[in-house]
Amino acid sequence: MSDRVIIFDTTLRDGEQAPGCSMTVEQKVRMARQLERLGVDTMEAGFAIASDGDFEAVKRVAKEIRHCTVGSLARTKKLDIDRAWEALKAAKKPMIHTFIATSDIHLEHKLRMTREQVLETAVEHVRYAKQYTEIVEFSAEDAGRSDVDFLCQIFEAVIDAGATIINVPDTVGYAIPDEFGRLVRYIIEHVPNIGKTVVSVHCHNDLGLAVANSIAAVQNGARQVETTINGIGERAGNASMEEFVMALNTRQALMKLNTNVTTQEIFRTSQLLTNLTGMIVQRNKAIVGANAFAHEAGIHQDGMLKNKQTYEIMTPESVGIPKSELVLGKHSGRHALGQRFKELGYALGKEDLETAYKSFTKLADKKKEIYDADLIAIVQDEISEIPEMFEFASIQVVSGSELTPTATVKLSKADQEFMDSAVGDGPVDAACKAIDRITGIPGRLTSYSIHAVTKGKDALGEVLIQVEYQDRSYAGRGASTDIIEASAKAYLNAINRIAYAGSKSKSGGPVSEKL
Repeated sequence: MSDRVIIFDTTLRDGEQAPGCSMTVEQKVRMARQLERLGVDTMEAGFAIASDGDFEAVKRVAKEIRHCTVGSLARTKKLDIDRAWEALKAAKKPMIHTFIATSDIHLEHKLRMTREQVLETAVEHVRYAKQYTEIVEFSAEDAGRSDVDFLCQIFEAVIDAGATIINVPDTVGYAIPDEFGRLVRYIIEHVPNIGKTVVSVHCHNDLGLAVANSIAAVQNGARQVETTINGIGERAGNASMEEFVMALNTRQALMKLNTNVTTQEIFRTSQLLTNLTGMIVQRNKAIVGANAFAHEAGIHQDGMLKNKQTYEIMTPESVGIPKSELVLGKHSGRHALGQRFKELGYALGKEDLETAYKSFTKLADKKKEIYDADLIAIVQDEISEIPEMFEFASIQVVSGSELTPTATVKLSKADQEFMDSAVGDGPVDAACKAIDRITGIPGRLTSYSIHAVTKGKDALGEVLIQVEYQDRSYAGRGASTDIIEASAKAYLNAINRIAYAGSKSKSGGPVSEKL
């Protein structure tokens, strides 16, 4: 038995049937070209009888794709098969995929046919499709809930009629992996002419088991798996191509199976489908989700910095993602923070890193994600080249269109804390006056500017100011997600510069009696 698994991609047919995933003809052609680059063996371009748009899409894809088998779905109806062939006839490797339900629940309630009628219909239309093309696939819809001996009977008959692929669909995602694997094995062992065909599976994800069922199927002898990019499809979707392929790739030593997929094209293909359909991939989606190669927990980041294999069983590059990402958030540790500062050009000593880490954790409690610009602002704000006589502790502001702006500021000096309040023309003015009262240095604000350091509504605001004192000008800066707090920090930064300059003056005297 071959160790290669054929990847049959049905993104353009079953995937596109999902609500909100419709694509135009041009979009389908663009997606088909990328699927060809990805290296899928077969792509089901659409359901030609479904609409003029689907017919045109199948026709365009059939003309343009040269390295993959191109197929169209068709019911066991001659009109469907004729329409499929009309769309496919320009393909280099055309395939007609015809199907009929085989479970008793479908026969009774949907088809209103007997098993004998279904078998006769299947054979007739496989034979009819065979006159058009060598590659004919027959699917037993709802095989997962069908009587297994009837499945064997109908598969044997359609193979004799010319089917080159027989497909075992778990149409409603009902099967459990062990059960589905046994079903595939039973069919292989009890269909006498099974060696003339390829056994395929088509699993849905209603119980979240589509990929697991597909893996169980190939472990039991199936050699074609029908998948979609990002797992899109009817209801909960189909088996995810990227998850199935990377499972085989990553566990190749165990399963000893491979595919022709160029895995480095996976992420690009996933992104293209998202752009074309607007169907966003969840962040924690395996392989292609935003968090798939992102690490925030400090223990994980520490392991990743020492050896990436501690927390990654595959490399991001293997699926086309440039690199892993150490996401800095409230769960990150000092090691990862120090590494990121080093990458940004800041080689912080132990004390400076500890100071930066404290500011980082406070900011991380306010923001979901910390950007590099946030870290630079922390360094510039906290790792100062001058000793700070007063350190900022907290601020509380009351303000409004009909309220007198009032600010209460708490500062610390050595082991002491000082708190005072003041009113002003606005909350920033009130905060500066409260700082004046605590420090005893009445600076005059001469320049004030603010800008967002990072993106988003929770962006870090940076305030740059100039404060005049005794005919000299001193710069100050502060950063916070709260612009009033950033303003108070910037003003205090300038006041500390004034105090430091006074302590270094020739007289050696204090700048203020209060200092």
